[in-house]
Amino acid sequence: ISLNNGYKQECILSGIMSVNGKKVLHMDRNPYYGGESSSITPLEELYKRFELPDSPPESMGRGRDWNVDLIPKFLMANGQLVKMLLYTEVTRYLDFKVVEGSFVYKGGKIYKVPSTETEALASNLMGMFEKRRFRKFLVFVANFDENDPKTFEGVDPKVTTMRDVYKKFDLGQDVIDFTGHALALYRTDDYLDVPCLETINRIKLYSESLARYGKSPYLYPLYGLGELPQGFARLSAIYGGTYMLNKPVEEIVMEDGHVVGVKSEGEVARCKQLICDPSYIQDRVRKAGQVIRVICILSHPIKDTNDANSCQIIIPQNQVNRKSDIYVCMISYAHNVAAQGKYIAIVSTTVETNEPEAEIEPALELLEPIDQKFVSLSDLYEPTDDGTESQIFASSAYDATTHFETTCNDIKDIYKRMTGSDFDFENMKRKQNDVFGEDEQ
Repeated sequence: ISLNNGYKQECILSGIMSVNGKKVLHMDRNPYYGGESSSITPLEELYKRFELPDSPPESMGRGRDWNVDLIPKFLMANGQLVKMLLYTEVTRYLDFKVVEGSFVYKGGKIYKVPSTETEALASNLMGMFEKRRFRKFLVFVANFDENDPKTFEGVDPKVTTMRDVYKKFDLGQDVIDFTGHALALYRTDDYLDVPCLETINRIKLYSESLARYGKSPYLYPLYGLGELPQGFARLSAIYGGTYMLNKPVEEIVMEDGHVVGVKSEGEVARCKQLICDPSYIQDRVRKAGQVIRVICILSHPIKDTNDANSCQIIIPQNQVNRKSDIYVCMISYAHNVAAQGKYIAIVSTTVETNEPEAEIEPALELLEPIDQKFVSLSDLYEPTDDGTESQIFASSAYDATTHFETTCNDIKDIYKRMTGSDFDFENMKRKQNDVFGEDEQ
């Protein structure tokens, strides 16, 4: 049984488990797919949700032209979620559009993230000598192959720290900031002192994703992320999964320390395994922090982004004396999520002080003037029970990042704990062929 209150992990896992031949019952306590991380429409509903006293002014256009994601995240074009979507055929139900730009903040201004040799040489982020050194570093990363020691250039991927790799190429602090945070997409600087293999692979993923479409490595679905759980719901249904919306859960039924069923409206549905988000099992999770998110409605593109109608801006923590990055993710009417000529920018970060709104000030300054703000604080929970004995598998809450890679790691981790084997894309593909036949792939 999969209990859903709005994290995508459960929807995706139930889809994958259905394809794997498991019998899946999907229960959602909401009347629509994907609660906490859903898309809100019409705009009036968003004003209600945030308890604003007024209704939207006429200048906001038609309410039903709005589809606002409460937790927006971009997909890396060559990343894990796109692979999951392709392999599970969910792409049949979705239209994606490439995000127009990826930017990084330095000294109060924003710059395009240079990620190819040509862009690196043209970028204002670095001086001339720095550019040459950065270019050498990019060539090293592009040629790096963990199975071919000839490409290591004296670096041991499982031992050499990333800090030492930066030293080897003599890269300065600003370049280290945007490489670690805007290319490798780390939220903090903890990665500097661990072996460099993961960082190199993350930078490769960024470059490969960028190479697919050219403008940025990110994709976003038309009509917003609410389309994702619906796509996986359809997938699960093809493979015999059952969906129930509006199903309150009264009790998780346990016997001898493991789950045997879920009680709803007086009836018990029996199961061997349970997937759920942290809100269903308060006694098996711990609070791991808080995220602040501010949804901002604008009537203009963000300045210095070349009038992009969608973009991501990363403010590396070092630039604003913090421990974790601030993210800005902007989409607009071009994605059918806002009225004509309107833009939605969402600022998010991990809370570090007692004044979370002051923490995101540098990001809000980039967005001025702002027509309307919607502020939310969410607790971050993570499971304390790995499910081995109880067979209850809880996902982690969405973090402050504006891309799906951390969420996919969580999905693969739960999959492994549930099945005992690693998630294998190729295996998924073979199962698809059995059902749909080779031609339709």
